[in-house]
Amino acid sequence: MSAPAPSASRADLVADTALALLAERGMRGLTHRAVDEAAGLPQGSTSNLARTRQALLELAVRRHAEREARVLAFEKLPDPHGGLDALAEGLALAVHRSLTRGRDLLIARYELALEATRRPELRAFYDATGAVFKEQLAALLTAVGSPAPDRHVLSLIAWADGLMFSCAAGSFSAEVPSLEEVRSGLRELLTGMLGT
Repeated sequence: MSAPAPSASRADLVADTALALLAERGMRGLTHRAVDEAAGLPQGSTSNLARTRQALLELAVRRHAEREARVLAFEKLPDPHGGLDALAEGLALAVHRSLTRGRDLLIARYELALEATRRPELRAFYDATGAVFKEQLAALLTAVGSPAPDRHVLSLIAWADGLMFSCAAGSFSAEVPSLEEVRSGLRELLTGMLGT
């Protein structure tokens, strides 16, 4: 488990360590004490920052959203004026980057998503952090002519999440598709949805 940069704030250090523990050990391996030990912090440091398990999970979800946004590079959205090809290219780069550079983040996200199914208070927090991405995707799909952007967002996210899960934790975990394979799959999906 690699430690974050020394300039990281204590909250970032705790959250990054929590995410690394989730990827490495699963939800049962995430405890306040385990975070302290893995981060090299004095015992009780994590509890001082996030008193409850819910607070620790929320800290992890928030940090996960920040880090995944950097991996996906969605602060630099595809140019909708470039049409379907530009959208497919931008999304393919984001998905491929997640598979090749963000595998541990994907595993941590699946752990958090499963925990959110059991904790309504985490579900609301988890969904709110994901809403920004869905809104960005809906705007992009609208710009390229989607007549049903909300439905198409669901289809697109289901396709991308299914691919990422299969390659990170599922039956294709030993295989990572090439960027061209991801791009081709996205073009096929987008062409089918948008009828272009």
